[in-house]
Amino acid sequence: MPAPMILAVVGHTNTGKTSLLRTLARDAGFGEVADRPGTTRHVEGVRLLADGEPVVELFDTPGMEDAIALLELLDGLTSAGERLDGPARLARFLATAEAGARFEQEAKVLRQLLASDAGLYVIDARDPVLAKHRDELEILAACGRPLLPVLNFVAAPAARQDEWRAALARIGLHATVDFDTVAPELDGERHLFDALATLVHAHKAGLSTLIAARAREAGARAQAARRLVADLLLRLAARRHRVADTSDAALLAAVEALRDSVRAAEQGCVDALLALYRFRPGDARAESLPLAAGRWRDDLFHPETLRRMGLRMGGGAAAGAAAGAGIDLLAGGTTLGLAAGLGALAGGMWQTVGHYGDRLAARLRGHRELTVDDAILRLVALRQLSLLTALAGRGHAAVAPIRVDAPQAAAARWREGRLPAPLRRARAHPEWDGADGGSERSAAAAELAGLLQEEAESGAGNGASV
Repeated sequence: MPAPMILAVVGHTNTGKTSLLRTLARDAGFGEVADRPGTTRHVEGVRLLADGEPVVELFDTPGMEDAIALLELLDGLTSAGERLDGPARLARFLATAEAGARFEQEAKVLRQLLASDAGLYVIDARDPVLAKHRDELEILAACGRPLLPVLNFVAAPAARQDEWRAALARIGLHATVDFDTVAPELDGERHLFDALATLVHAHKAGLSTLIAARAREAGARAQAARRLVADLLLRLAARRHRVADTSDAALLAAVEALRDSVRAAEQGCVDALLALYRFRPGDARAESLPLAAGRWRDDLFHPETLRRMGLRMGGGAAAGAAAGAGIDLLAGGTTLGLAAGLGALAGGMWQTVGHYGDRLAARLRGHRELTVDDAILRLVALRQLSLLTALAGRGHAAVAPIRVDAPQAAAARWREGRLPAPLRRARAHPEWDGADGGSERSAAAAELAGLLQEEAESGAGNGASV
């Protein structure tokens, strides 16, 4: 295996250099990201692997803070009539006392770039082009290493990409890459590595290997995520709580116990998805958004939550009275709607459409079964699909909460019409709710995950954001 490509990540203070490494390394814990200058004070590195082999070594560097004064110092280090190339001038500077004092941070940057194959010059695209930036680029160019400008925060309304591209072209830097470290485009990494391969041809093969490996990883990650969601939906569809005491108080307690179990199951899936995409539960903090501190803020069973996702409970008097309950009461195979039962158990508002199997036996013994309403299954599916989309488009430098909105393209399947066949089958298999649902549940989960993949490929899940 060839030696890995060495990349120095350089630029002005607080442009998102550490953020870039976090996103490329899929490591939300790398370095320190804060909205204040000079957060990074030392050179730190990460390795990007392809099939277990290091292909790229990225080194985060401190921000350059006083390029104007440093350029003046460099100009003064050359004697009259003496002609030095860029690296020789920088070597003379690095041997001075100022390199360990006033310009200590800049010296760290230059030493790392001189020891690298190339550099990524990270730009906050929201900033105006100033003289200090031009001086930084002149100093960095003196290292004699290929330099690729990376325009960060391009998704911000105040971004000035065109202004920056024009300024960079004037100094001979025509190859630039847009890479928003908070919300990178799905093919943003590929564009970045392709541009590097053009600048440093000796590492083209390794970068191509890295691009292919990352594409495979993304596909496997998405497949595993869809399987987690499919398993959750099947277990909820199969879930039954049997109630022997049908008094109003006992039934209310049983309903709340089932609700709690549904909430816990959905949160377990959220936690697993965050871990799969290598995000931390604490990455989302704002209490005003749906996912706060890694926990769902909106109550899964509140009618407003259903309304926001464009969902409603089923029709009929019983189901209409049960709006917001999210739990069905089964007796003799009949779905009654919970609130009607709570308000009129003693009045005998039970209706029977069919009698079969253990449900009939349970009814004759005075038992009832609680199950999760279709509307709640639809809501869970919509929220999880939205979360998948948000995670796929979220950079590991993001600190804003994950926001999950109602998917638009998935509305037809999940807001109306029949539930997918695997979920309908799960209603007749309470054993699928166990830790090991057996081969039948596994097959149903694979089938449902395939349906979710078809939706993803057709654009379902749009509307999630970060």
